[in-house]
Amino acid sequence: MTEYAVLLRGVNVGGATVRSADLRRTLAGLPVSAVKTYLATGNVTLSAGAQSADLKAMVEQALREEFGYEAWVVVLTLERLRELVAAVPYPADDPGMHAYVTFGSDPQLLRELSEAGSAAGAEQILLGEEAVAWPCPKGQTPDSALFKLGSKSVYRATTTTRNLRTLQRMAGFP
Repeated sequence: MTEYAVLLRGVNVGGATVRSADLRRTLAGLPVSAVKTYLATGNVTLSAGAQSADLKAMVEQALREEFGYEAWVVVLTLERLRELVAAVPYPADDPGMHAYVTFGSDPQLLRELSEAGSAAGAEQILLGEEAVAWPCPKGQTPDSALFKLGSKSVYRATTTTRNLRTLQRMAGFP
């Protein structure tokens, strides 16, 4: 069994409401165990014997069937999530800034997003083929270059962004 982090895209915003208890129940119906949700933003850890691509397909299908929306998820091993979170160079507790990580399930599209962000002047660090870390002044997230770029339809099915504090909680960091 491998421990995974599953990051849902676009839940509890824009009309797709998925309650944590319902999400846990739905995922518990799959061949997985130890399902745990974090906050109400589609953050899950679980254990599964499946490979990450197979788990991604299973979770997306279960969410589509149960909640009736076009579900997309990014799946990482929990070990890889911990490595990426530890590599973020921005503080999680800066009173004036948010630290974000955008995850991608398609390395080419994530690289394109990162390059477009750089061209738009966004400060960011490519952490690996599956993640980009970036800071943003509090209160300005919707106006930030990476947020706007990541909202484009070309990236919707393959990327999702999380606050570093949430990721630290999922990764078991103090």
